[in-house]
This record gives sequence, structure tokens and C-alpha cells, in this order.
Amino acid sequence: MDARTLLQALVRERSWTYDRFRRAYEKAAREITAAAGEPFSTATVEEQTFRRWTSGRVKGLPNQPAPQILEHMFGYSARQLLDSVTDLPPAPTGDHVLALNESELAMTARDAAAHAGDAASLSVPDMTLDQLDDDVVALARDYNSTSPTEVYRRAKDLLSLAQSLLDRTQVPRQRTRGYLAAGQSAALLSAIAFDLGSLPTAVSLSRTAALYGQVIEHGPLQAYAHGALAFLAYWGGRPSEAVRLVHTAQQFGGLGDTARTRLSVIEGRAYGHLGNPAAAERAVRNALEQQTGARDELHDDIGGEFGFPDDRVAMSNATTYLLLRNSEGAEAAARSALNLLSGRPEDQRPLLISTQASVDLARARLLRGELGGAQDALVPVFEVPTEWRGAGTLERLAAVRSSICHPNFAGSTEASTLGERIEEYSVAATAHKLGATTPLAIES
Repeated sequence: MDARTLLQALVRERSWTYDRFRRAYEKAAREITAAAGEPFSTATVEEQTFRRWTSGRVKGLPNQPAPQILEHMFGYSARQLLDSVTDLPPAPTGDHVLALNESELAMTARDAAAHAGDAASLSVPDMTLDQLDDDVVALARDYNSTSPTEVYRRAKDLLSLAQSLLDRTQVPRQRTRGYLAAGQSAALLSAIAFDLGSLPTAVSLSRTAALYGQVIEHGPLQAYAHGALAFLAYWGGRPSEAVRLVHTAQQFGGLGDTARTRLSVIEGRAYGHLGNPAAAERAVRNALEQQTGARDELHDDIGGEFGFPDDRVAMSNATTYLLLRNSEGAEAAARSALNLLSGRPEDQRPLLISTQASVDLARARLLRGELGGAQDALVPVFEVPTEWRGAGTLERLAAVRSSICHPNFAGSTEASTLGERIEEYSVAATAHKLGATTPLAIES
């Protein structure tokens, strides 16, 4: 569009907004005051006036000090600046050129400094990020010894804090740390959402963790999140998608042995659901043979819920063998998990893992028709408090309930009593109340 006034043309040439014009106007007023003693230091211009000046709607000259300030800013007289024009007048010469150039140089330098100052102010103390990192690590490591509802509360607070800090900093290094903490918090929230019985929420949060990992190109976080999505896919009845997600996760860089072991375990379970024993057993072997010594900062250095120790590997492999109807392999793996857990101090034994291993041991025995052995294996399970009865445990017990309906146990008072006890146990569970009420992934 053609400029209506010289002032409008010059403002457009400089790409000035009203705010930039006002700052330049106030600076010019202070410079005149400093040079000539004129009392203009507090002079300013309202946006409505600025719009009138640039639109050609001014009749005559504005009151002082505006004409003097405008001439100081641009080197043209106020009349030239405010009159309607068709052709721009020649640039001013002589002293005005020197004054204008000096003014422009000073304005450019000050604007650059102001912008840098604004950017520098958009940061947060490194110690705040240090504390956030420490809190995420502590929660990951305390996950299995902290009640699920408390884990949920703490993880939610950490995610909110990480997001808040990201909104407050533009420092690249700090934003990388913020995205990593946000991704780790979302991953922990996904894990606890699953334990509490909300599969859709767990899926959404794992995708969030994967996206945060993608933003900062963090291989281990992306691999963990994709592994979780694979796990959730076969729990949702989509084992083929689970295999695809595992293979995607295995391609991310920077993974250590623990990460690859975890992905192999998930892959084995997915193949178990697909009824592919050769592929499932190959994945189980891969999980047991990851010994290159490679580590990564998430699965190994933080560990905890991000880790995957031998007892968890054994417990998960027991479930895979159950899907393959291999009672001997399932019992051996479940026993291995329980033996490894018993070697830990009591306060360091993850109750969710030990409970699931005990149920899988019972299921392995039921495959062979050993009702008494199954009852013995379930003794510690029935002692678990309601808030610790996670979705994985409830679905495994649903499979036990289904198994004792087999004709082999028809008319058995013990089987009937066990079934009733499982129902009472499940109904009282926190996860049951939040939605984990139907078998998702245990039955092949």
C-alpha cells in the first residue's frame, strides 16, 4: 500500500510497531533534553495520536514538543513528515544526515541490547532444574515402594512443574533438560495409569513421553515410550502393532543393555499373543543374552521403574511361556523371579512384580491340573493391600478364575472357594474401581 504520509513511509521502512515508535520518540525527547536543556524528558505519544500522524489525518502541526522531537528522530521537518505525499522528498542533507545516522545506530544498538536482555531474562535458575531432575530420579527409584496413588500425585506434580519451567525459559540447554524431565514424568504417569487400570490414559501419556523425547532427539526416552506403547498395544488386543512398535523402538540410538533387554521381553510377549513360539522363544533368549556392557542414562543410570532387572525379566518371561502353554518354562521363570526377589532386603522387593510372579506360578501349576499347588502360590497374593492390586495382577487372577472353570475342577469345593476369593479380592482393588474389570492381555 502507498504511504499516506512521509512519517508512515519511514515507519514502514524501519518495520516499527507503535511500541517501537513510542520508545524511539521517548528516547529522542530525552536526547533533546540532555543536549539543549529543553524540558522534554517525560514526553511520550499515545497510540491514537501515532495512528493520526501516520494516516494523514492531521491538519496543521501538533503542539510542541512533538514537532521538535519528530525532526530530531527523522531529520525532516514536522510539516514534511505529517503532510500527505505522493512522492517522497529527498533525504535530508548536512548535519541532519549525521544526526539521523547516529540516532539510528544508537537505536539499533539499544534495541539489540533490549532484545538480548529480554531473552536472557527468559531463563530459570539451574538449581531449580537440578531439583526437578533429582525429584524425577527419586520417584523412578521409589516407584515400587510407593503407593500407586502417591506415585500418581508426585508424577503429576513433576510434569506440571517441568511444563511450567519450559514456559519460563528460552535457554536451549535448559529447554532440553525441561523436555527430558517432562518426558520422564509423563512416562512414569503412564506406568502408574496402567497399574491403576486406565489403559487409554496410559496410552496417551506414553505418546506424550515419546513426543517429548522426539523434540530433543533423546533415543533412550523414545525407546522407553515406544516399548510402553507396544506393551499397551498387546494389552489392548493388538499384538501385531506391538511387534511393530518394538521394532521401531529398537532403532533408536544410544540404548544400553537394559533397554534392549526390556524391548526383547516385550517382543517375546507380543509374539506369544500371536501364537508364534519360535519368534517368542528367540526374543526370550535375546533378553537373557544382552551382555555388551552398554549403558544409557535412563534405563541404567536412573533405573528404578525405568530399569528392568533380572527378576522383572524372569516374571515377564513367565507370562510369555504361559501364552505358549509351556507350563514348565512358565514355572521355572516364575520361580526364578521369586527367588531373585527373595534375595533383596524386604523393603526393596517390588510388591507389584512379586505378586504377578506368584500368580503366574499358580497359573503354571493349573496348566498341569495342580489345584493345591496353585492355592499355595496364591497365599501371598491374597495378603496384598487393595491399593497395591494393580491391573496386571487383576488380569492374571482373571485368568486363574477362568482356569478353575475347567471341567477337570468341576464339583471341586476348593476350586469354588478359590474362585469366590478371587472375585472378592478383585472387587476391593483400587484398579478395579478405576476400570480394570475385564481381561485384557493374559489370555492368548
